[in-house]
Amino acid sequence: MAETERRTRSTHNGQSLSYAAIGASQADDLMYYPPKGFRPFESRARLGSGDERFESAAEAVLTWGIQRGSGMQIENIELPPASDTDYAGLTYDAAGMPIAPRGLDEDQTYTEDGTPHVAPGVSAELVVHVFGVRFVAPVRVVSVTSDTHRVGFAYGTLPGHPAMGEESFMVDHHDDDSVWVVIRGFSKPSSWFYRLGSPLLRWQQRKATKEYLRALLPARA
Repeated sequence: MAETERRTRSTHNGQSLSYAAIGASQADDLMYYPPKGFRPFESRARLGSGDERFESAAEAVLTWGIQRGSGMQIENIELPPASDTDYAGLTYDAAGMPIAPRGLDEDQTYTEDGTPHVAPGVSAELVVHVFGVRFVAPVRVVSVTSDTHRVGFAYGTLPGHPAMGEESFMVDHHDDDSVWVVIRGFSKPSSWFYRLGSPLLRWQQRKATKEYLRALLPARA
């Protein structure tokens, strides 16, 4: 797929995250000592057991499967911008001769429909409808974990998101062969307008988390 076809029109790459505690969703003591002013949350569900279940759940997580499976739309996925100082090297033919510059995002993985996989620095807009009202929640991936027994990622909020904070989605393969999905994070309303609707915002967050957990269950996968 051509470079111009893979990249979307940039709308969030110039923006900074709307909170300071980047990475705190993975802190061991998050539930006891969240960033000041933020409300922590954590939920988990067992998905089954075995290598195959772990691998399929991990693939779903890294292709926005939790969000899509919960009913959200993923729009305006943007790869991080290339720097003028970046040097990605060259590509070579079978004889070892250089034939072209290597694309700066050549290591980026795509689904069959051309959607970029989750990767550090990727931004996207999560779209959800609540009581007929369309809400757009811009986020940026701040970390990706890809270990033998743990796969997932975390994203943080960008300006325009109803909340401020971070959320992580991890699939764990435990020693007893069980497979779990764990969702953790911290948040608070992003503005006075959303603070007025805090009860509704928290209700929607709890609802979304339940749908996230259900999205990876074998019957839904």
